[in-house]
Amino acid sequence: MFLSKTSWGDRLRKCVSFFAGAALLVGCSSKDQRPDALSQDEFIQVYFNHLEAKGVDYKEPYRDIFRAGDNLEAVLVAEITAATQSIDIAIQEINLPLVAEAIAQKKAEGLNVRVIVENNYRRPWVAIDENELLKFDEQEQRKYQEFVALADDDKDGFLSDEEKEKYDAIAILENAGVPILDDTADGTKGSGLMHHKFMVIDGRKIVTGSANWTLSGIHGDFANLDTRGNLNHLLVIEDGAIAAEFTKEFEEMWTNRNFGVQKIQDSPKTFTVGNSQVTLQFSPFSSSQPWENTSNGLIGQTLSQADKSINLALFVFAEQDIANILETESQEGTTIQALIDSSFAFRDYSDGLDMLGVNIKEKCDPFNRPWRSPIQSVGTPKLPQGDKLHHKFAVLDEYTVITGSHNWSASANSQNDETLLVVQNPQIAQHFQREFDRLYSDSYLGIPPFIAEKQKSIPADCIPASSRGIVNINTATAVELETLPGIGESLAQKIIENRPYKNSNDLQRVPGIGEKKVATLEGKITW
Repeated sequence: MFLSKTSWGDRLRKCVSFFAGAALLVGCSSKDQRPDALSQDEFIQVYFNHLEAKGVDYKEPYRDIFRAGDNLEAVLVAEITAATQSIDIAIQEINLPLVAEAIAQKKAEGLNVRVIVENNYRRPWVAIDENELLKFDEQEQRKYQEFVALADDDKDGFLSDEEKEKYDAIAILENAGVPILDDTADGTKGSGLMHHKFMVIDGRKIVTGSANWTLSGIHGDFANLDTRGNLNHLLVIEDGAIAAEFTKEFEEMWTNRNFGVQKIQDSPKTFTVGNSQVTLQFSPFSSSQPWENTSNGLIGQTLSQADKSINLALFVFAEQDIANILETESQEGTTIQALIDSSFAFRDYSDGLDMLGVNIKEKCDPFNRPWRSPIQSVGTPKLPQGDKLHHKFAVLDEYTVITGSHNWSASANSQNDETLLVVQNPQIAQHFQREFDRLYSDSYLGIPPFIAEKQKSIPADCIPASSRGIVNINTATAVELETLPGIGESLAQKIIENRPYKNSNDLQRVPGIGEKKVATLEGKITW
């Protein structure tokens, strides 16, 4: 095994050597039929672990596999190695030994290093005894067996404490004296999830994106050589002002011991970074906050500004208000294409079903509303078995990118510690568009047979307003209001609270309803 034959120092140098400025270049061939690598922005670089581009290949440091894609671990190690003052990391999970060794080395050099993780991933394997292992559920057993496959140097099927400490990232950090905090530090059992995935270097550079720092999140499962890692990306942003906002979020958790809705719930901040405009917002938000002020609200507001196209690559999509906004965009002529991970795409709460016009429930559910004019450009990507579409991005008009750790769900909005970024720059959008196009060109689209078999007629109280007659805005129930284009649960409640209305201008008193929204309601409502 590669790890058992090479010193940690040699492995770190080899890992960093893969990182060559704007791309990770190994083994370029004149017969390479892949497209050329795209140029990178000076201040914001983007990397994808499944990238298909000429010369963008690397040899994995654990499974000894030569494969296509950006080596995201090498990106992390290179940025950590270049740090000279401080490293602040908030990451849901870390199990990459090379990354842990790079962090430990910086701690040994005297840098100020701090790490926050999700509490479920805080304990090192060496602290878990056999009796506890026997009580693990199926998912926990799989994770442990994956670690055994990686760390079992002598191939005896068991792990000694020495093997555990050699390969366990948390143990490596602890043994180096790196302070580690988790989301139980506030005295609770933890926030929904400490789901952040960011690192701040020297108060001037940020590494963030969709990737957990794990074998499955970057390279692939150690014991399954067919996998190539969950589809993920990283952004490296060099900007002191944005770094300061990430540091503020980090200090809220580290110094103030606030996680989840206990944190300050700030409005989004917008920055100019070279040729880019970057908007940043952190989650979660309490239920007392207007939806429009939340991270999901920012996603919705950004989507509503699209003119020509919206392309989605999402791990999960379960937020009805966003689905309603997309329906309005589709009705207004915006081309929408969506890929959702197969493990979530067809669950009964998935808004992917809404987009396909599918109902599989017996009763009307205001959190699932099939589109009146469904689209068939919704589906799942074809991936190696074991890999997941873990991206959380959208590309609008080949100009604007929505990304971050923030899944498009209610729990991300109201429970989890999350990052949301909106980047406006056509050069950066081109990278995300290429990733989407690659996935979309080899995907399963439309209603799969196993869902078609489950389809049910739409209950009467879910039938769109245009099929039942005009909706009286002053007397309609919340469910009836939610049948109107762009009206979700939150907005329906606001309409009810601000009654009565005399005309369309009067309706604009409702927060979240403007001229554009009123125009979409024309002919569908009365007073």
